[in-house]
Amino acid sequence: MVESKPDGIILFVDETAGSDESGVGTEASPFKTAVAAILKASTANTGINVDEIKIKVKKESEWTDISKAGFKKAKGGFENAIKKLRKEEEKKHKEAEDKAGEEKRLEESKKIVIKMDYNLPQAKQIKIRDSTSNRGQRVVVCGWVHRHRVQGKDLMFIWLRDGTGFLQCVLTGQMCHTYNAVTLQLESTVSLYGTLKEVPAGKTAPGGHELQVDYWELIGAAPGGDEAITNKISAEASPDLLYDQRHLVIRGDTASAVLRLRHATLRGFRAFFDKKGLYEVTPPLMVQTQVEGGSTLFHFQYYGEEAYLTQSSQLYLETCLPALGDVYCITESFRAEKSHTRRHLAEYTHIEAELAFITFNDLLDFLEDMVCSVVDFVLASKEAPYFKELHKDFVPPKRPFRRMDYSDGIKWLNDNGIKKEDGSDYVFGDDIPEAPERKMTDAIGEPIMFCRFPVEIKSFYMKRDPKDTKLTESVDVLIPNVGEIVGGSMRISDLAELLAAYKREGIDPSPYYWFTDQRKYGTCEHGGFGLGLERFLAWMLNRYTVRDCCLYPRFPGRAQP
Repeated sequence: MVESKPDGIILFVDETAGSDESGVGTEASPFKTAVAAILKASTANTGINVDEIKIKVKKESEWTDISKAGFKKAKGGFENAIKKLRKEEEKKHKEAEDKAGEEKRLEESKKIVIKMDYNLPQAKQIKIRDSTSNRGQRVVVCGWVHRHRVQGKDLMFIWLRDGTGFLQCVLTGQMCHTYNAVTLQLESTVSLYGTLKEVPAGKTAPGGHELQVDYWELIGAAPGGDEAITNKISAEASPDLLYDQRHLVIRGDTASAVLRLRHATLRGFRAFFDKKGLYEVTPPLMVQTQVEGGSTLFHFQYYGEEAYLTQSSQLYLETCLPALGDVYCITESFRAEKSHTRRHLAEYTHIEAELAFITFNDLLDFLEDMVCSVVDFVLASKEAPYFKELHKDFVPPKRPFRRMDYSDGIKWLNDNGIKKEDGSDYVFGDDIPEAPERKMTDAIGEPIMFCRFPVEIKSFYMKRDPKDTKLTESVDVLIPNVGEIVGGSMRISDLAELLAAYKREGIDPSPYYWFTDQRKYGTCEHGGFGLGLERFLAWMLNRYTVRDCCLYPRFPGRAQP
């Protein structure tokens, strides 16, 4: 406590050892700054003249009077501090008034009750997608509050979302003043009754109409405050936090648009396969054979036996060829790669197909046709407006795709000065990593069918090129900004060649007896491919990472929610 003395108030300031928080202004407990000393003295002795305060500052080990310039500076700082304190007090007072006013408003709102007018025509429950065909009708629409805005005293707008679209709803009068109205939070669920009308001239709204509400009900209130959805997720949130809250993120405009277009893309693939006469089959996901190498297998115990989550359904699809002809599947595949790149997932949607009695060129033509047809399908779908929002500069690929042999790719890398990590040139037989492959694809700027890889760097089941048996009839479809989206090949059709491939790769053929039998009981030339849906979407929708192209991404360290 600051004490007054007969010769005025004397306060001690030590800029080295003092404290503005705990100091009291004595020699034993000095302040750190003169501003704090004056401020505490004036507040402890109301009505005191600042000029009556004497300040002594410590210089080395001596206490001396503060200089005139130092006192003047401190006095100015004190006056600024007083102004700041007054503003803070005024702010607190206003906040208290506002809080009291809000509490009174809330109490008053509890007294307001709205009732359904049963003299109006009975409302027909509809989905938002059916709004246009129900204009002029009284309807009830249920959904989530996507946005809302209060305008003036008796007007409130709600942008409703029900999964089929968005609808602007207008509430007026007492409907804006009920307790549920004044406490309404985003993502609350509501039922809105009213008449669908075209928006006035010069105004815009989704679908060109709005619901003029005559009655509404709150179904489920969403929380506000710290738990409000805008506080749970935001544009500034870290990726990990957004993945933790993925169940809320998917309600947003961008994430939901991606999921809608994923749906449209899957429809496009199925439509293409159906047009080509392929049957869809559903292979097992729990297997006891590998396809792409043991290092990326997820192991588990299956009733006491060793088993894996499938890397690919290809081998099972091949067994369906004699039964159904050309087949495909759209299912999950699993790769236990400890990779954190933007194009890898531990679980992804694999679109695979196998085709009988074809040549390698037939396979390449099929892939080119498939990619272009699916893109055209999505651009013509009802989800196309979302596509334009996400990737307005998208240019559909042109046919024919560039076809480049692996050997020409090695030459391109060397001609363009793209080196290996050790600084040396790429040579025939090297497995080209993702980064240089991407540099080449991005530089060329168009889809590439990268063909005929060496036997040693490809899977055991790939057929050798009859013109050069050091090569396989294999293909990777490379797309700018993403890289590989398809891997395919002709499959070994000769029994002896397949048995030799098992031996070369050190694979025990016993568990593959059912696969081997395809070369025993009526073999044929056949080929197929696998396409990663998330990479395909990342390319089309201009997403930075494939993690944004699935519902709940799985990658190292992430298995929830």
